[in-house]
Amino acid sequence: GVLPKELKAYLRDVALVRNWNPDECLAAFPSSTDTAGLTRLLATVEEIIDNEEDDDVTNTAAKFNGRPTPVDGSVKDRLREALATRKKLCLYDDVTQKSKLVHFMSNDLEEARLLTHFYAFLFFEDWHFDLWMKRFVRDHFRYIDELQCAAARVVTAVRERARKNKSDNVEGFFDTLHVRRGDFQFTETRLGAEDLLRRSEKFLEVGGTLFIATDERDKAFFEPFNRIYDICFLDDFKDLFKDLNTNYYGMLDQLIASKGRVYIGTWFSTFSGFINRMRGYYISKHKLEGYKDGTMQSYYFTPDDRVMQMREYMPVRLPYYPREFPVAWRDIDKDVADP
Repeated sequence: GVLPKELKAYLRDVALVRNWNPDECLAAFPSSTDTAGLTRLLATVEEIIDNEEDDDVTNTAAKFNGRPTPVDGSVKDRLREALATRKKLCLYDDVTQKSKLVHFMSNDLEEARLLTHFYAFLFFEDWHFDLWMKRFVRDHFRYIDELQCAAARVVTAVRERARKNKSDNVEGFFDTLHVRRGDFQFTETRLGAEDLLRRSEKFLEVGGTLFIATDERDKAFFEPFNRIYDICFLDDFKDLFKDLNTNYYGMLDQLIASKGRVYIGTWFSTFSGFINRMRGYYISKHKLEGYKDGTMQSYYFTPDDRVMQMREYMPVRLPYYPREFPVAWRDIDKDVADP
């Protein structure tokens, strides 16, 4: 096969290379690629920046806390929130449109790396295209049916266990945690079990069933939880997915954890973050509590100032990767007629 370096060199030679840094610019798609469409978006950005009350971009982003912009709002209003800390656009222009191949390279020396959520980087002038793009990702960039079916079997079993655990729990509600340990680089999140329990117990139902998604192999680590809750792990339900590839176990953990009444995750973990995105999709689609502003009964163990992040609408802001943002799921079916 072709060596990675040779392939990269070839792509940079034959393709239109775009080194777009999502921390510095917003990839913007005008409703038309003619000069007027590009000029219109650029003029809107200039107007937004000129009208800012101050240069503190953190405070600018905070203006949208608890105040989401309507998904069908004006271009200016939607762009003002989407820019977050950025001051410029990376425009999808006529040259890009006509190119047979566009290559977004990864090169640390040139600070070229698209480490961001798709919805935090892409802006469509036409709000219908924006919502279509988000629905496309929700409906097609998902785990395969084999995983979905295995997760459904386990969730059914966990609900049945929860009913038996508490006779008044007729719905079979259970709570979930994601505790990331292993080789996680953010050591400040590696808390002891007693500390994790202390930080989470105010959100959990005493004596309730608690499913724990974790890479911790020594389940005895969670003994403090076992004294208060009916805890269970993926391993307890292996008979329900005997033929499943073990490489899928992490994804299976995510799907199950996403169905918790209350969910508590690990900050900085994209694994925890995606569980919240799946929760957001479900809540929004079924119009459950929090669907209007994209919030949910999800929390984080630590840091202290991040524990309640999912309980209030937060706009996209740097750094993007430690969590998911409601703009990914809030009201994305607005222009789809109810069946």
